[in-house]
Amino acid sequence: MRLLPNDKSFFQLFEQQGRKTVEGCKALLAMVDNPVDLEGQAERVTQIEHECDDITHAVVESLHRTFITPLDRNDIYRLITKMDDIMDLVEAAADRFALYDVKHMTPETGEIARVLVNSAEHVLSAVSGLRDMKRPTAILEHCVEINRLENVADKILRSALARLFRDEKDPIAVIKWKEIYETLESATDRCEDVANIIEGVVLENS
Repeated sequence: MRLLPNDKSFFQLFEQQGRKTVEGCKALLAMVDNPVDLEGQAERVTQIEHECDDITHAVVESLHRTFITPLDRNDIYRLITKMDDIMDLVEAAADRFALYDVKHMTPETGEIARVLVNSAEHVLSAVSGLRDMKRPTAILEHCVEINRLENVADKILRSALARLFRDEKDPIAVIKWKEIYETLESATDRCEDVANIIEGVVLENS
């Protein structure tokens, strides 16, 4: 059993997860911007999601091996699992693009996807700050921005659904796009969950 009083491996794994999440969100945005070879692009997103799963498992294993952790054990577990949830939803959205063979993306799809990339970048910046909490205000600023971006995504979702139900006559298309929109917006919700956990950690440790 490891008895290190301040095991930095957790912070390294958080940062790895954050970088992979940004990579996955950008891969999803690439699908939206260039909807060709959707199966191949979706497979790339799935590969990134599997890499995120590996990181999550590494954190959980480290929790079992480490006697003294640098943060509260429950906070570490909640943080890494909520980060993993982001990529689960990103993969789900990519799968739907491929499954439904979406050839033409709506403007709202691109808007939410860009908000999601921005949110993931702020998640990465926030978790990177946990390694050294000498600048708690900077970390909290990223959390505030993630919360703001979630509100933006929610407004885009409402607008997209309103237009969908108003203009789309094909009920199957309505079902497909409603699912896509809600999956994308849910990924920004998970970013907000991560921000809320980080905010609690910072306030407890600063």
